[in-house]
Amino acid sequence: MTIYRKAARPFPARVLGFVPKRRVGLLGGSFNPAHAGHRHIAELALKHLDLDEVWFLVSPGNPLKNGTDMAPLAVRLASAAAISRHPRLRAVAVEQALGTRFTADTLAALIRRFPRTSFVWLMGADNLAQIPRWERWPLIFKSVPIAIFARPSYSTKALAGKAVHRFSTARLRPRHGAARLASRKPPAWGVLHTRLHPASATSIRARRAANGWKQGAAPGKEVDVETVQGDRYPDPQA
Repeated sequence: MTIYRKAARPFPARVLGFVPKRRVGLLGGSFNPAHAGHRHIAELALKHLDLDEVWFLVSPGNPLKNGTDMAPLAVRLASAAAISRHPRLRAVAVEQALGTRFTADTLAALIRRFPRTSFVWLMGADNLAQIPRWERWPLIFKSVPIAIFARPSYSTKALAGKAVHRFSTARLRPRHGAARLASRKPPAWGVLHTRLHPASATSIRARRAANGWKQGAAPGKEVDVETVQGDRYPDPQA
């Protein structure tokens, strides 16, 4: 007689708030530290992508970043938890639990673990510009829909980059509506042009000042990316 053993869970389902047939946005990063800009993106995603939850995936370490100034995972996870005090936001250390290092592997594991959950990868235009440096990056596009949050300092470069050309036919146009992105079969991606959170704007101003950009000077013309309704900070429960 064959005895089947129940597979051990890589992490408790209750930790990730798993509910069948959910639409979940994944915002990954080192969160060193987490700040209000992360929460702002999560709230935009909840509203405009019609998501049930957003998970902050706090990475044990970023392969593309110098780890010498990286705070311990417990500290960064705590900072993410501090900004996720919202019934639909969760801070989790999934990669540590799964033993994965690269996003492509993490997504594959999550899809296997939660087959009835529709995931959407959330990232800024700065990461779209550099995603070709990520390990097996085309698999990320082929695994889940991707929502790109436009950032004026990066949009032009990102929308002219390798990833956009590679998956140009998979781009979701404005007429289709951002809320449909989570239900699209990958590869599928779209750009959301939203108002910057002050935390991000401060960082951009500091970078420009370091490069000799004068306060009050007109920034260069940006690509006319897709616009989501309004430019106010949305109520995620509206």
